[in-house]
Amino acid sequence: MTSLKKVFTLLMCSGLFFSARAAIHTPAAEARNVEKSDFFAKNVKSEKNTEAWTYQFVFDNGTRAYINFATIVIPTSGKKIGCDISFVGFKGKNPNIGRQYPLERIREFKDQNKISIKDEYILEGLPGKGHRVLFSANKEDFGKFLLDVTFTSANKGKVPGDGNWKIGNGHYGAAVLIPYGRVKGKIAFNNDTLEVKGYGYLEHTWQSGNPTDLAARAFNISEATRGAYAGRIALDEDGSPFGYIIEKKGDKSNILLPKAILENGKPYKGSKFPTGPLQITWQNAEDTLTLDMSKPRQKFSMLENFDGWLAKKATKVMLGGEIFFWRGRSKNPDGYVYDWSITGF
Repeated sequence: MTSLKKVFTLLMCSGLFFSARAAIHTPAAEARNVEKSDFFAKNVKSEKNTEAWTYQFVFDNGTRAYINFATIVIPTSGKKIGCDISFVGFKGKNPNIGRQYPLERIREFKDQNKISIKDEYILEGLPGKGHRVLFSANKEDFGKFLLDVTFTSANKGKVPGDGNWKIGNGHYGAAVLIPYGRVKGKIAFNNDTLEVKGYGYLEHTWQSGNPTDLAARAFNISEATRGAYAGRIALDEDGSPFGYIIEKKGDKSNILLPKAILENGKPYKGSKFPTGPLQITWQNAEDTLTLDMSKPRQKFSMLENFDGWLAKKATKVMLGGEIFFWRGRSKNPDGYVYDWSITGF
C-alpha cells in the first residue's frame, strides 16, 4: 500500500492521527475531568494542523444523526471548516449534507462558552448537562436540514493528562467531552419535523499536519444503555492501537488504553474492514471488550459531502481511494448494546 493509500481524511466522524512506523507515546499524566480548554479550538488558524468536533446521536424512535465540524484541506480550495450531518432512518430515509466555509466563519465566544460557524451551526454551553448543538443547512439538490438538541444529562468526560499522543514527529490529541448523555430536541428534513429524545456522544480531536493520517483504521463506540464504554481508538500502519476508552462502573469512570485488537484470535491490522467480531485488550485492565462490527447498518462515503465534482475528484486522487464510514449496532453476550462507527478504505 502506498503512502497515499494509507492516508485517510477526517471529514465525518473520524479522528486524524500521525504514524510513520514510529513509537507511540501516550500521555503520561493521570486521568482528569474535561476542562473548558478541551472544548475550545486547539489549532483552527494553523495552516498545518487540523481538528474536529464529532457528535453521535441515537434517538428512541430509531433515527440516528451524525455531525462533524472539522477543519479540512480541499485540494482545489485550500483549508476550510467543514460542517456535515447525516440522518439514518429518518422516516425511512438516509439524507445527508455537507457544507464548507472559509475559516474566518468559525468564531469562539469564550465568555459565553460558545462556538459559532456562520451563526447557523452552534456549539453552546460547556460539555455536560445543558450543552446544545444546532445544525441548520439548506442546499439545492440536498434539501433542508435542522438539528437542535440539548443534553438533559451527561456523564463526565475524561482526558488522559494533556490528551496528546506523540507519534513520530507529529501528535494526535483527543478529549471525549461527553461519553454518554440523554438528549432531547428536534430534527427536521425538508418539511418533516420530529421531536426526539435519546442519547448522545461528543468528542474533540486535533492533530499535527493536514487533515490526514497514516492510521489504517479508526473507530468510536458508545454503549447505548448508560455509557459503560465510550471513546475512540485507531490503528497505525503496523496495527498498533492508540486513543482511549472511558469505562464507567457505578459512579466512577476510568480511562482504558488499548493494548491489542484481535480478530478471530489474531492481530487485527486494520487494512480492511472487519469481517468478524473484534476483541480489544487493555494496557491497564484485565477485561476484554468484544464488538461485532462486521454487519454495518450504513456504509457512507465521505465524498458525498464535498461541494463540486472537481473537489471530489481531486480529493479522491490525493487520498489514493475513497473513504467509507461503516456505522452500526451490536449486542454483546453480556447484554450491552453498542453503537459504533468505523472508518477507512
